[in-house]
Amino acid sequence: MTRIEADWLRDPALRTILSSLSTNGEEAKVVGGAIRNTLMGRPITDIDVATTTLPAETIARVDAAGLKAVPTGVEHGTVTVVADGRPFEVTTLRRDVETDGRHAKVLFGRDWAADASRRDFTINALYCDADGEILDLVGGLPDIESGTLRFIGEASQRIEEDYLRILRFFRFFAWYGRGRPDGEGLRASSRLKEGLDRLSAERVWNELRKLLAAPDPARALLWMRQAGVLSRVLPESEKWGIDAIHGLIETERLYGWAPDPIRRLEAIVPPDAARLRDMAGRLRLSNADRDRLVAWAMAEAPATESDAAFRARLYLGDADALADRLALALNSERTAATQNPDKLPQVALLAARHEAAVGFEPPAFPLSGHDLAAAGVAQGPEIGRTLDRLKRAFAESGFVLGREALLKLV
Repeated sequence: MTRIEADWLRDPALRTILSSLSTNGEEAKVVGGAIRNTLMGRPITDIDVATTTLPAETIARVDAAGLKAVPTGVEHGTVTVVADGRPFEVTTLRRDVETDGRHAKVLFGRDWAADASRRDFTINALYCDADGEILDLVGGLPDIESGTLRFIGEASQRIEEDYLRILRFFRFFAWYGRGRPDGEGLRASSRLKEGLDRLSAERVWNELRKLLAAPDPARALLWMRQAGVLSRVLPESEKWGIDAIHGLIETERLYGWAPDPIRRLEAIVPPDAARLRDMAGRLRLSNADRDRLVAWAMAEAPATESDAAFRARLYLGDADALADRLALALNSERTAATQNPDKLPQVALLAARHEAAVGFEPPAFPLSGHDLAAAGVAQGPEIGRTLDRLKRAFAESGFVLGREALLKLV
């Protein structure tokens, strides 16, 4: 019998939930990611609970225990229990009775094996009680030990229940897998990839973003490309390729950059503003992500200008977009320098300029539109044009021109 020791198992809030749902013939156990991550030495974020109690009984019991119950998904058996200011998702044991590739109709039950068999991957279908005793009904423990990401039962059947599981297969492989992906899962994902077209854009991008946020998504992206899945959901990457992504991961580690899904996306799509606008619309990216991608595409490529000219470019342009450009240029030059040491000075220059761009704080401009109007500049567009001209002069002076000197240029 396998047992785990974890601080979260001693959490009074969790123990209250488990104990209130585990009396009079009912049972409740922690399920899924908290167990998986504990066994793999990964941080714990959410703690989910599975129970034999029906949703109405779940609500009644946690209310009686002095906790707050929110019926967030009772039609699917899920009640969110708020304890000590934190949410815990509590879901009644289920089995699928009808699936359409996106949603499932379920029946509630009391069979732990049936509940486990409807889940996606073996490593996500582990349960444990309040004492940490693990219930493994699908072979998840040996798969965690070997770093194998494997569908429960027949891979094709699991995917046809919800085609999003194709992307989840590669996303979980990026985070938890070792070696090669499971062969059956890979073949089924490739064969059924057209089903991805039936998914909402929001669900697709949510999975892609999580995959790109993994410590090293390079292998997962490679296998996605091999299976034809990447070009299905991200056709912009097809001719551009993903060859830069492995080097970018190494560059991030070398310079201590935090994983950035958008920067990694930029590494595998072409810097074409029009195509990126279309991609952002298709995938329903946030306005901020869309604008960042477009600004990166439109930013001038890094050049070997003087430091003063570089600072002026930071001031007059989009410093964040230039930082993205510099990051990818640095990655390219650093990779090339492994074969050609003559590239090392350029690598050092790009690294310094990337650091400067990331930490850039624009100097305060000493004039305003009111100052220009008082100096006799006509109201309207002329104010804006004059401000732009003076800001350029301010930047090109090395930011030393003061208020009076700038007014003399009006």
